[in-house]
Amino acid sequence: MSICPICGEEVKPRAANKAFPFCTARCKSIDLGKWLSEEYRVPAGPPGETDLDEGNDNDDGGREPDMRH
Repeated sequence: MSICPICGEEVKPRAANKAFPFCTARCKSIDLGKWLSEEYRVPAGPPGETDLDEGNDNDDGGREPDMRH
């Protein structure tokens, strides 16, 4: 059996428990509340590495500028 990540109680299998992987709807709601109040956070990665750091600063899709004039 699985263990509820909120209260530590045993969890019934998914087929018999709509709140799986939590033991009850109450524990499921507590977990959602923790996400919404930002108690849980997903790390963004190493400092300085973002999607914006990749490629060029302009919005040309990474193409080289046309130098023909």
